[in-house]
Amino acid sequence: MINNQINLSVIVPAYNEARSIRAVIISLKNKLRSLDLKNYEVIVINDGSVDQTKEILKELNEIRVIEHPKNLGYGASIKSGIRLAKYNWILIIDADGTYPIDDIPKLLSQTAKYDLIVGSREKKDNAIPFERKYVKRFLNSFAGYLAGRKIPDLNSGLRIFKKEIILKYWELFPNKFSFTSTLTMVCLTHGYETIFIPIDYYKRQGKSSIKPFHFFSFLKLIIKLSLFFKPIKVFAPISVFILLIALFLIIAFFTNLTPKFFDTTFIILCATALQTFFFGLLAEVIIHNKH
Repeated sequence: MINNQINLSVIVPAYNEARSIRAVIISLKNKLRSLDLKNYEVIVINDGSVDQTKEILKELNEIRVIEHPKNLGYGASIKSGIRLAKYNWILIIDADGTYPIDDIPKLLSQTAKYDLIVGSREKKDNAIPFERKYVKRFLNSFAGYLAGRKIPDLNSGLRIFKKEIILKYWELFPNKFSFTSTLTMVCLTHGYETIFIPIDYYKRQGKSSIKPFHFFSFLKLIIKLSLFFKPIKVFAPISVFILLIALFLIIAFFTNLTPKFFDTTFIILCATALQTFFFGLLAEVIIHNKH
């Protein structure tokens, strides 16, 4: 059951979405009207589009439009919308027609229990491009290891969350595609109640603005967040790996794989392993006390 006392700000970032944005906004407004919400608003951010997106938005009513004079990025668009948002509950959805508007009530029904509700693109028949599925699976697994729980969809663009979370960690949120990944990791590592709701995912209309090299940006982000929130999970495995190399030197000597025991190398490796572990442990203590 949807909490009919909720006040909802819907943020729709758009960049060159002339093919789909009219249908998405009309469908979105119709769905919101059908829900028993206390208050709601729709904010569309035109992020420097060079197609007909701006002209189409002028023809639509009952929306608030933010114009970026140039393309600033997905995260910058969402942050612009949050600055303008009236209400504490934020819903974000892409303008390309890939996310199911009809599933919004399923997400809204969880707002009484959770701080972050993610529409998870985990169904087998979803339309995630083949070349991105394995990258996405790796990122989900790596982020899940750092967060200490399974993450079926790290960066879904359909989600509902409390505005106060973004405001509290504002400086952490990047201006590019990693906004949603950051939000997921912040919530999972800071005790915010999070749930992943399986949703459909459709083939996008138009050309995606995500490029293959963005994988490295996502990976860089996760490493940065792990160092900021869970450094021991980064440094402990590195320490163990170095220690295993040191132990291999002992085994190699006693099994006659090497003619002599490399005692100096062994001592250096053991010292490095211990220093790495205690550096991670110290970082974990400092971050814990800071939080």
